[in-house]
Amino acid sequence: MEKAIVLYGADWCPDCRRAKSYLDSNNINYQFIDVDLDKEATEKVEAINNGKRIIPTVIINKNTYTNPNNAVLASVLGINPQGQLILFGADWCPDCRRAKSYLDDNLINYQFIDVDQHEWATDQVEAINNGKRIIPTIILNGTPYTNPNNAKLKELLNIDADKEHKVYDSIIIGGGAAGLTTAIYAQRDRFNTLILERKNIGGNAFLTEKIENYPGFNEISGPKLMERMENQAKTYGAEIKTGEEVSNIEKKGELFEITTIMGTYLAKTVVLSTGSTYRKLGIPNESDLIGSGVHFCATCDGAFYRNKEVVVIGGGNSALEEGIFLAGFCKKVKIINRSAQFKASKTYIEKLETIDNIEIYTDNTPVKFTKNDKNLFKGIVVKDNTTKEEKEITADGAFIFVGLIPNTKSFKEIVNLNEKGFITTQNLAETSVKGIFAAGDCREGAIAQVAAATGEGVLASYGIRDFLK
Repeated sequence: MEKAIVLYGADWCPDCRRAKSYLDSNNINYQFIDVDLDKEATEKVEAINNGKRIIPTVIINKNTYTNPNNAVLASVLGINPQGQLILFGADWCPDCRRAKSYLDDNLINYQFIDVDQHEWATDQVEAINNGKRIIPTIILNGTPYTNPNNAKLKELLNIDADKEHKVYDSIIIGGGAAGLTTAIYAQRDRFNTLILERKNIGGNAFLTEKIENYPGFNEISGPKLMERMENQAKTYGAEIKTGEEVSNIEKKGELFEITTIMGTYLAKTVVLSTGSTYRKLGIPNESDLIGSGVHFCATCDGAFYRNKEVVVIGGGNSALEEGIFLAGFCKKVKIINRSAQFKASKTYIEKLETIDNIEIYTDNTPVKFTKNDKNLFKGIVVKDNTTKEEKEITADGAFIFVGLIPNTKSFKEIVNLNEKGFITTQNLAETSVKGIFAAGDCREGAIAQVAAATGEGVLASYGIRDFLK
């Protein structure tokens, strides 16, 4: 059988790590191609995605999926709690249609492989059936079954078996520093916890190339620190599921029912630690160029601009930190700040003065991004706040760091939010709903620092302890 699954990605990419983790945990064989190391792979990804470098891009039996979530992977690969189900068949085959209909009716995922389209599939069917082309041929967890009827499928998949939900003491939504710390402390109190994370563990801290202000470390990479927190949470017994995007939280008696794209979960308490995402500028051409010249993470996308010129927009700690990082391998970094003075700490401002390949444009407001004759990124037009004159600053790419937006849109009908969308809390991280707590960057008054997020996780764990008493 040919290598039917190819995953184009990079080690720093959160969704790539999430997809790889899901495939690995379900024993799915795939070929991983790092676009940072393979120029042809980068060009292929751009060709597939209309010029944009979107990863992960996954090819399964010649079908392309751009950044598929775990539910999509489960559907196309036939991943179920009972195991992986592959159905070799053809559209004209009556028994294949019957089997597919039965599986669909019972919400069973299956990977359908059309033997008319893949020669290797026909060969495999013949090998299983002693030279005969019998379809449907079904493989469940590596064991083949030739044209099983519905009763056999029911038996094999335990379709009518009663399903009991495990009840967790606490379900933590979000696997950043706050969520991981909550789990560590709750598990030490002998409360069983489950972390549901929509991407990969670590949140924004995972995307930070270097952390220099976390107690106990003069310097540590974001991924390494988050990996240590994750391992510690698992050591104490926390369960972690990635690729789980929560769509609803509902109170059912004394419990909370949490619905995700993959299923439902029950808990006595809930902790919202969903963090935040990067704020956009809201200027013309920004949306069109995101992923193709406009970016929000230097650690993620900076490697694409080695020995090239980039623009950094913003004046806070994140903007200067990422600008300094980019200056280490870019030909030139042009920092644009709307205000006359930077808001960043003095440490970062002083570092700027020591770096020769950084240009500073203060008191300039971004007006619009510009495109070249090939409709690709060209530069940015800014307006001088004093003279009101506009000028274009050209570059090969741009990185935006102008603040964060809380990831709380899904909870606006569940808990109280302030006018900016942050979750309001009191006392031990308690929200407006008893039994639901909030910690980290999604909470009103939070400080967007890893050390602060861990402290909030501790506070939330004490709230869980107090509530469950």
